Amino acid sequence: MSKRISSLPALTIASPDAFEPQSFMDPVKAVDAIQALYERNTSFLVNAFAALGGGATPSTRYRACYPQVSIETSSFGHIDSRLSYGYVSSPGVYTTTITRPTLFRHYLKEQLGLLIRNHGVGITVSESATPIPLHFAFGEGAYVEAAMAENIDIPLRDLFDTPDLSTTDDEIANGSYEPGPGEPSPLAPFTAQRIDYSLARLSHYTATSANHFQNFVLFTNYQFYIDEFCIWARAQMAEGGNGYTEFVEPGNIVTPAGADKPETDLTLARLPQMPAYHLKRKGHGGITVVNIGVGPSNAKTITDHIAVLRPHAWLMLGHCAGLRNSQTLGDYVLAHAYVREDHVLDDDLPVWVPIPALAEVQVAMQDAVAEVTGYEGYDLKRIMRTGTVATIDNRNWELRDQRGPVKRLSQSRAIALDMESATIAANGFRFRVPYGTLLCVSDKPLHGELKLPGMATAFYKTQVSQHLQIGIRALQKLAAMPPEKLHSRKLRSFFETAFQ
Repeated sequence: MSKRISSLPALTIASPDAFEPQSFMDPVKAVDAIQALYERNTSFLVNAFAALGGGATPSTRYRACYPQVSIETSSFGHIDSRLSYGYVSSPGVYTTTITRPTLFRHYLKEQLGLLIRNHGVGITVSESATPIPLHFAFGEGAYVEAAMAENIDIPLRDLFDTPDLSTTDDEIANGSYEPGPGEPSPLAPFTAQRIDYSLARLSHYTATSANHFQNFVLFTNYQFYIDEFCIWARAQMAEGGNGYTEFVEPGNIVTPAGADKPETDLTLARLPQMPAYHLKRKGHGGITVVNIGVGPSNAKTITDHIAVLRPHAWLMLGHCAGLRNSQTLGDYVLAHAYVREDHVLDDDLPVWVPIPALAEVQVAMQDAVAEVTGYEGYDLKRIMRTGTVATIDNRNWELRDQRGPVKRLSQSRAIALDMESATIAANGFRFRVPYGTLLCVSDKPLHGELKLPGMATAFYKTQVSQHLQIGIRALQKLAAMPPEKLHSRKLRSFFETAFQ
C-alpha cells in the first residue's frame, strides 16, 4: 500500500516528560535509574505505534531518546598502572548512550563501579539527544502485526525516528573518532544504536537471543564440531549440569540442567546462516559455539556483532591446510602470528598493524592440548606446531599460479593456511576481545596429500571430538582467570574508552 505525503508540521514532536539528570555513587542505583528511563522511553514509542495502528489519527511526530551516563573529572591523578580499563586517562567529560540495560546489567554495574572507585566521583544518568529508532524500541523477539503498520497511512519515517546508519559506525573502536570542540569524549567503544543494530543482526544470523550468549566463544567452520558439542552439552545437562545451568540451541530451544531432552519438541525447519549454541553458566560465564561457515566475510560479520556483548575471549577451532611436509593429517597448529590476505578488514585495520599473540590465551590453549592428548614438554611437538597462520579469501588458490602465493607463505614462515583465523584474531584485536587460534591439519595441498572419502570419514571421527575438548578446556581455563588479567593492556591504544 502506498503512503500518502505527510501533512504534519515539520517541527511538531511529542516526547516523554523531561528527565532531570541524577548523580549516583552507587552503581546499582545508577543502573536502576538507567533501566527505568529506558523502559519509560521505549514504552512511549511502542504505545504510540500501537495507538496509531489501532486507528488513532496522526497529529505529531513521536520521539524518545536513549539514556546516557557521564563522568567528569578534573584531575590528572595517576591511576593504578596495572589497569587496562575502568578509568579515564585525562581530565574532561566522558559519556556514552545506553541500550538494553537489562541485558547489560552486570556489565554496567561492573564498569560504573570501577569508575566510581578509581576516580571517586559520581556517575550522572541523564537523557541523551540520540533518538531511539522505533525498530529498536520494540526489543528482541517482539512481533508486530503487518496489519497495524498498514493502518497507518503516513510513512513511519514521518512519524518516528528510524535507524541512522550514517552515524552507526565503528569510529570509536577503530580509534578514528575525534570529538568536536566542547564535545565530551566517548566512555564506551560502542554507542547505543550501534549495539541495537548488532543485537538485531545476531538474532537474525544465529536464531538465538542475545540473552543466551556467553562470555567465552568458540568459532568453527565445520558442522562436525557442532554435532560433537551438542552431544557433550546434552550429556552435561543429563548429569545435572556440572556447573552449567542450561543448553540453548537455535530457535531458543532450551534443555535445563537435570533434563535429558529439551523443554519443547519444537525444532527449526531450517538452520540460520550461522547457528549458535549456548552452554550457559551463571553470569554469562559459560560457552557459546558458533558455526560461522566458510570464509572471511562470515568471520567478520559475526565478530562485528558479538563484539558489542563484550565477551571475555573468543577462539577459532577449525581445519587448515598444513604447509610443511613434516606435518601430518591431524596435527594441531597454535597460531602465534597471522598473515592477513583476507582483505575484509583492510578499511578498518590496516594490514601493517601487527596482530600479536596473547600470552594468557596461548598458555591456556597449549596446556589444554597437553591435558587432553597426554603429550607434554618436548613430546608435545610431535602433534602440535606453533607458528604463523595465513588467511586468504580465495578457497581455490591452488588453481592459480602458485609461485607468488607460495613465495609469500614461505617468506612469512607460515605453517598453515585457512580462510577465517586471521579475520577473527584481527577483529578481536580491533574490538579488544582476547583471541586465539588452534587449527587441525586436514590436508597438505602443497605436498599432494588430499583426503580421500574414506580417509576423511576416519579423520573426522577420530580428531574432531578431541579438538573440541581441547577448545572447551582452554575456555574453561580462561574463565577461571580474573577478568583484569585476561583483558590485558596489550589490546589498549593511546586513547582508550573506560569501559572494557
